[in-house]
Formats: sequence, C-alpha cells, structure tokens
Amino acid sequence: MLTRQRKELLLRILKEEGQIVAKTLSESLGVSEDTIRRDLRELAREGLLERVHGGALPASPAQANFAARERISTDAKPAIARAAAAMIAPGQVVFIDGGTTAVQLARALPPTLDATVVTHSPSVAVELVEHPLVEVILIGGRLFKHSVVTSGAAALAAVSDIRSDIFFMGVCSLHPEAGITTGDYDEARMKRAISSRAARTVVMASPEKLGTAAPYRIAPLANVDHIIVNKGVDEALLAPYRAMGIGVTPA
Repeated sequence: MLTRQRKELLLRILKEEGQIVAKTLSESLGVSEDTIRRDLRELAREGLLERVHGGALPASPAQANFAARERISTDAKPAIARAAAAMIAPGQVVFIDGGTTAVQLARALPPTLDATVVTHSPSVAVELVEHPLVEVILIGGRLFKHSVVTSGAAALAAVSDIRSDIFFMGVCSLHPEAGITTGDYDEARMKRAISSRAARTVVMASPEKLGTAAPYRIAPLANVDHIIVNKGVDEALLAPYRAMGIGVTPA
C-alpha cells in the first residue's frame, strides 16, 4: 500500500471509529508500528489529527482563529449560551471565559441580572456595558489575539485573588480520555487557574469539539461539574461523561 493510500485509510478509520490505536492498526495492516507513527506525525503536522500516546484522536476545528470560529456551529452556540445564562443566580460571582460561545453567553444575560461577572475577555466585557446591574471585572495582561483573551503572569496573579461561584469555560476540545484541552500552553494554564478557584466549572461545548483533542491539557474531566451541549448530539458521545458523574444539559 502506498503512503498516500495508507494515510487516506488512517483518516477514514479515524472518522469512523473516533480514534486510532497505532499497535492495533499496524498489526491489521501488516506494517510496522513505526510506519504508522510516522504517518500520524505527518498528518498531525498538516492539522488533520491530534497525536496522543499510542495513537491519534480527531483534531478540533476550534483551533482556528476567532473570526473563523464565529462561523462554526452558529445555531448551536446561542442555544448553549441561553442554557448557561439560565444557571446564573442573582448575586453570584461568575467567571466567563473567552471565545465565541462566551460572547454569546454575555449576549444572553438578561438586562435585569444583578451579579458580578469576571472575565479576561475584552469582547465579553464590552457586551456587558449596557447591563446596569452587572459589575464587570476585566482581568488585564498580555492579549492572546487568537482567542481575544488576556494571559501571562499578570493575568494569573489577578485570577488567584478571585473565587467565583461558576466558571463558564470555553474549550477547544473535550474527550473522555484526553480530558479538556486547548491549542495554546498559556491559555491552558489560564483556564486551569480559573477553574481551580471556582466552586463549579461548567464547560460549554459546541458539537465540533466533542470527541476531539488539542495539544495542551487544561484539566482532567474530574475537574468538570457540568457540560452544556446542543440538542441532537448522539447519546453515545455523551454516555462516557454521564458515567463519570458529570451533569450534561442538551440545549
């Protein structure tokens, strides 16, 4: 089998089965494990999959830039945002992450809400200017332009002083084994720090993020209290999260 044909087969298997186990596949194809691993490395460099120990997982399209992500799951994100907004009680301190779904959450908050919103996303903060009863605390730091959020030492230091009732986390990828992951090292550190200071972490996951992985781990799924997904997601995709005791809300 030619290299090109083998790579096409790998991508087809990944799409159908949701993962590749290098050892198993090398035995079934009659090629060395090193050959499969080399193919996977090359496909990963092209952004077509995400390498993990022992094989590969689908790469998340959410690693695209902010403008491109705004065009993904345009129907799902507002519905997820409305379900997230319904979880907020008056008087709470709520940390809203950055990202396109987070911006939709800010837009979904009722104008009568009396709460404190902490965010490291200038985009989220601007959306709340016309909410008279919402106190907005904007975390400063280095602007990570890909996600339009602040990060770095100053941002991490500011986060350490805040305890929130709920952290609404936007993620690049969510997988039962890989956990919650993202495409930037500093962004992963920031999300992990915010989550560690929150009483509850709620992950907002549009459908393209489920069952995928990105290079940098934010946290294991044990750190997640709740996941909001859109209606119509295959129950087989959600069953592993429910089995871990994580609440799942289809929106």
